[in-house]
Amino acid sequence: MDNPLIVINCKVYHEGMGRRADLIAQSAQDIGEESGVTIGLAPNYTDLHRISHHFDIPVFSQHLDGVSPGAYTGHITAESVRMAGARGTLLNHSEKKLTLADIEAAIRAAKEHHLETIVCTNNDATTAAASALEPGYVAIEPPELIGGKISVSEADPDIIRRSVAAVQRINPRVAVLAGAGIHSGVCVKTAIDLGTRGVLLASSVVKAEDPAHVLRDLVSRL
Repeated sequence: MDNPLIVINCKVYHEGMGRRADLIAQSAQDIGEESGVTIGLAPNYTDLHRISHHFDIPVFSQHLDGVSPGAYTGHITAESVRMAGARGTLLNHSEKKLTLADIEAAIRAAKEHHLETIVCTNNDATTAAASALEPGYVAIEPPELIGGKISVSEADPDIIRRSVAAVQRINPRVAVLAGAGIHSGVCVKTAIDLGTRGVLLASSVVKAEDPAHVLRDLVSRL
């Protein structure tokens, strides 16, 4: 994915399920085609197969476990995510924390099934540690800003600079995304100017009355 990347995490918001997930996916597809920006979606697990097959956008699982198929009740395997049609997965979101060993196992399982990985981190030290595990992306998201009205690119641009620098030192093949509080085209442009490849966001799009309107603003300065 060489274009700027915006990933929308639907979490388990009521506004991001079922027909609303379809609406968000259609908006992502339309505005991605208009702008040349790659806009992906991480829907609820029960929407994963439908969204993957009905829309021409990158679809991500919100999580997967680094286990092989077997007696693991309640686990999400990389194989099942790939079979559902997804192209990648989020890992270690602040609402679904993993140990470093679990992250490493999940990345390994994802790679075996040709899935892209986005590892969420909360500071530049964990960003550096995650980048050493060779995911496709790390997404720096200070947890205190998640779901808020102030973005990380506004509140703490230095954490983005430090994270980008740390990744460049350790593994420059890994791309950096910025997350937490992203809500406008200014936030996205600032994040990219600071050296990231794009952003990871959720409520500003998922809970919007008109997701397409918000997405158009998000890509307006790119």
